[in-house]
Amino acid sequence: MKQHILICKIFLIAILIMTCFLDPVNAQTQFNRTNVPGQISITATSAKVRSGPGTSFLSVGLVSKGQIVDCIGKLGGWWVVHLENDVVGSISGGLAKAYYPPSTPEPTPAAPAPTPAPAPTPTPTPTAQIDLTADQQHMLDLINQERSKAGVAPLEIDAQLQKMAQIKSDEMVAKSYFSHTSPTYGSPFEMMKTFGISYTSAAENIAGNSSVETAHESLMNSPGHKENILKPTFNYIGIGITASPAYGKMFAQEFIGR
Repeated sequence: MKQHILICKIFLIAILIMTCFLDPVNAQTQFNRTNVPGQISITATSAKVRSGPGTSFLSVGLVSKGQIVDCIGKLGGWWVVHLENDVVGSISGGLAKAYYPPSTPEPTPAAPAPTPAPAPTPTPTPTAQIDLTADQQHMLDLINQERSKAGVAPLEIDAQLQKMAQIKSDEMVAKSYFSHTSPTYGSPFEMMKTFGISYTSAAENIAGNSSVETAHESLMNSPGHKENILKPTFNYIGIGITASPAYGKMFAQEFIGR
């Protein structure tokens, strides 16, 4: 298609040149392609596009003011133009002027984004050290040994639960009672609420015995207490152990699941 258009252009230009030489007024007019702008802008209100470089030639098109037209050469004082409908003709030089599209400035390359400083590596907050007595640690070990045998995850000490368990065993000795209900704090669940302990499940074991081993054995021989020790939904424990004149030692085991 482009080749066909080019052939048409050459053919029409040739016709224009021939007509110039046939026209006795313009017998010496020469077709010029040097120093010709690629486009012209129409300055007259309207301008006829002629089939040759003169007003005696037929009108083959009409252009209006401000219209930009492709220019392919010059014949004397006439612009040789190529219209969008592939018509090639001439426009009087006084009805148009050279047009040069404004050059588009090259975009200024954007400054590279500053490399963000590496985020400081957060220093891990050390886990609060929970100090257990030898008896408390021994009881925790015995409980976790039983859970391991049963295929249950070990229990971990919770600081607030440990504090509550020790207060419970201390209070049972100080106030000479043996009960899940504290005269000060109420039930184990009410006591947990007082100490700000959250849980999804909870339980309490209490025992009075002469040693950790015998207390653990008696709790494991009691179905309800054993169930608390081995319950898979529990994952935290607090263990309170207080010397007792009545039993030798008072024990409080507080269990929670989260």
